Amino acid sequence: MAQPKFSCQVRVEFLPERSRHPEGPYAFAYTVTVKNSGDITAQLVARRWTITDAEGRTEEVRGLAVVGHQPLLAPGEEFEYTSWTQLATPYGRMQGTYCCMTEDAQSFEAEVPAFELVFPGLLH
Repeated sequence: MAQPKFSCQVRVEFLPERSRHPEGPYAFAYTVTVKNSGDITAQLVARRWTITDAEGRTEEVRGLAVVGHQPLLAPGEEFEYTSWTQLATPYGRMQGTYCCMTEDAQSFEAEVPAFELVFPGLLH
């Protein structure tokens, strides 16, 4: 039986032009590549992010689409986008889930593994 599956990879970049060191906030861009690694066409419909700073403060962000897009991906196709976030501290982490739907209305989730947001030079 055909199975839906999206896999995700993330790259992070510190944004000095949107940050204020040492008082904060600290801004980070993250580029996500979503690949349809399953064997049926499916669409990324919504997202849920959990953002945690170094002091344990957590923010949850939910919404339809990613940067205004709800990409429909055939098996093997990829969609890449860049967004950004700010933290009050120079270190934090993000993790997320994409809510997805197959063409025959079967819903599934694609996990975005946790990734670190770190001010350059903070950790050796």
